[in-house]
Amino acid sequence: MAFKTDIEIAREARKQPIQKIGDRLGIPQDHLLPYGHDKAKISQDFIRSLDDRPDGKLILVTAINPTPAGEGKTTTTVGLGDGLNRIGKKAVICIREASLGPNFGMKGGAAGGGHAQVVPMEEMNLHFTGDFHAITAAHNLLSAMIDNHIYWGNALEIDERRIVWRRVMDMNDRALRDIVVGLGGVANGFARQTGFDITVASEVMAILCLARDLDDLQNRLGDIVVAYRRDRTPIHARDLKADGAMTVLLRDAMQPNLVQTLENNPAFVHGGPFANIAHGCNSVIATRTALKLGDYVVTEAGFGADLGAEKFFDIKCRKAGLTPAAAVIVATVRAMKMNGGVAKADLGGEDVEAVERGCPNLGRHIANVKGFGVPVVVAVNHFHTDTEAEIRAVQDYVASQGAEAIVCRHWALGSAGVEELAHKVVQMADSEAGTFAPLYPDDMGLFQKIETIAKRIYHADDVLADKTIRDQLKAWEAAGYGHLPVCMAKTQYSFSTDPNLRGAPTGHSVPIREVRLSAGAGFIVVICGEIMTMPGLPRSPAAETIRISEAGFVEGLF
Repeated sequence: MAFKTDIEIAREARKQPIQKIGDRLGIPQDHLLPYGHDKAKISQDFIRSLDDRPDGKLILVTAINPTPAGEGKTTTTVGLGDGLNRIGKKAVICIREASLGPNFGMKGGAAGGGHAQVVPMEEMNLHFTGDFHAITAAHNLLSAMIDNHIYWGNALEIDERRIVWRRVMDMNDRALRDIVVGLGGVANGFARQTGFDITVASEVMAILCLARDLDDLQNRLGDIVVAYRRDRTPIHARDLKADGAMTVLLRDAMQPNLVQTLENNPAFVHGGPFANIAHGCNSVIATRTALKLGDYVVTEAGFGADLGAEKFFDIKCRKAGLTPAAAVIVATVRAMKMNGGVAKADLGGEDVEAVERGCPNLGRHIANVKGFGVPVVVAVNHFHTDTEAEIRAVQDYVASQGAEAIVCRHWALGSAGVEELAHKVVQMADSEAGTFAPLYPDDMGLFQKIETIAKRIYHADDVLADKTIRDQLKAWEAAGYGHLPVCMAKTQYSFSTDPNLRGAPTGHSVPIREVRLSAGAGFIVVICGEIMTMPGLPRSPAAETIRISEAGFVEGLF
């Protein structure tokens, strides 16, 4: 059977003018700031006018740990949003923007797939409306102002050995992880060791995703701790008078982006990906706006539920006062077989026993999400190679875990293939059976928060942290940061810190390599195992095959 590619389907889309999509949500045209004909930003004035409206129901789409077989979390998010609209509900989709790093590396696009996509697909996976470029510029302006302040006399008495603010770029480049700047003599400043992170790991990205409005944005930017004096007192971005200019660079980026699905349903695309090294959620301002405009809002959190969903619940919902009404965990038969030990090349053949061996990974995610008091349903993202016996094995296992698994064919059929899931989600959300609560209280100690996540979500036996890390956490508690949540940075491929350990491992430990204070964003970043905040390119990056065709189309990006 011949299938059209994602990009072929996207190019056949009958898009409506973005003003018409805005009309469906009641957004006046003078509050839409168009970027071409098919995407626009929503004005801050309109967003402020929504404050007194009631909120719709918030639905989270998460997934099992990702495998090379593919899971389709964004595809399911889009498909479910279309499905809810198909059954007569006013639903809005909220997904994250794509980073150039993985698009030119190995992951590919981030706009869904098949007949469950958000368009314009090419623009979304390239520069889109320039939000990530603005974040990169704002972050690096602060970096430049730190070095410039020291060059011109260092009135703040910054200890050059204790500068913690790095630089960023939105591209994978391992050579920039650890570098020396300022070489070449006095005219170029002072030599010091520093490095680059990818833009989505920037605290500025997290701040933009969590800020309520421009005033909150500037306050948070001002709170960023960039360095310390010799007496260990902190230097903030506002001490350098950088927060105002950074806010100016981010003014337009703070406005959510409105686009549409292939079925012309509204979608907000705003905020950063990468739930392995960041909190990986759609922006608070986009989600809150959608909740005022729709009866149901379908959003996603990055990678598996051990990362994205945990951070969605413990960071985003905690900070923004959000209460999710239901959660969907996406799984595939193919991924269950990979978790059961089948190689990717052998996934085409039926193997019910491998499916059964792989299901405990899904089971642990179900239990974890239920542990937050959120009703759960499993979406089995259908592939044409799935057999009835394999699907039944997944459904029987999920039933044994006290949940329901629904087969979804949105990739092939669009909203028509996901109606059953849409009805189930409405039933769960409207029942108000949830008793949502974060995993840990604000007043728990920072190391105890880390242990709680490691033991209750990852099912680890222990957390390994040397005295330097423990002392740093205690110092932050003494400085008034003990109430902050923690943002775990670890491999997305496993519950453990070993990316090759699939399934539902036990008996492992979580080693902590580094901790970072994100005072403006309002959390502590905990870097575990070998995870990197600046990824590298694979042996054969996608960039090698990306080009413009003779017909003028982008090729190789998807």
